[in-house]
Amino acid sequence: MLNPAARSEKASTMRERILALSPRVTVWMTESPGDARFLAQRAVHQGFESVVAAGGDGTVNEVVNGLAGADVAFGILPVGTMNVFATELGISQNLSKAWEVIEAGNCRLIDLAKANEEYFVQLGGVGLDAAVVQSTTPDSKKTLGPLSYLITLAQVVARKPPELLIEPVDGPARKGSFVLVGNGRLYGGPFVLFKDARIDDGLLDVLVFENQSHWDIMRYVQAIAFGNHSELPDVQYFQTRGLRLSCEEYVPVELDGELCGHLPYEFGFSNRKLSVLAPEPPEAASS
Repeated sequence: MLNPAARSEKASTMRERILALSPRVTVWMTESPGDARFLAQRAVHQGFESVVAAGGDGTVNEVVNGLAGADVAFGILPVGTMNVFATELGISQNLSKAWEVIEAGNCRLIDLAKANEEYFVQLGGVGLDAAVVQSTTPDSKKTLGPLSYLITLAQVVARKPPELLIEPVDGPARKGSFVLVGNGRLYGGPFVLFKDARIDDGLLDVLVFENQSHWDIMRYVQAIAFGNHSELPDVQYFQTRGLRLSCEEYVPVELDGELCGHLPYEFGFSNRKLSVLAPEPPEAASS
């Protein structure tokens, strides 16, 4: 599944580069949001043994939702501007090296996180994070790149923060202004947000941020950059098998960088694991 908008390179050129990787490749190109999910479902029905997402985190999310519950191996060619999940798995951003991982055929079974009826592999954001995704226009992203998110962030934090109710299935209820729910360790590229996370441990890692002023956001960002954010007194970090989030106000939710709805939301896991074509994790390779 190739998302031609995932990189500025002409779609036809990228398609030819992918076709040159192997004579066994069939490339289906998306044209609009939702296409990758539909095409992934079609691939399952047609009996393909492996389905590869060629794009960024949004393409990965769509394909994963199309494959959920199917006995199909999932591969990634990270050709988008950002593919955090590929980085999480140790997959190279180099197209040829990423294809070598797919050809090697090593499958890892990972947890398939679920939020209401949608699936995600890396991260869910509730509140501030999702509001930035919602308010950043495609035109500004195209013109300003990552700077567009910072401009939107400055606008969003000026608003009155909501009061979220966070109810883990296996712990006490908590309150906060915005929440990040992780399946993996990384956020926004190289930043380790969830230090104890593993994508195969059956646990969600949760960060609850209690405040949302400009000063608070500056503190949080600095702490994340230095890796000590979970030590801040107004940040709660815990692991859980599932949780429910609710609020009396409208609060948006994003999954893997894609806006998907608003609270209330229940987070947990699918009963089925996701089979991913990926290198062995370092700890497994060294054992």
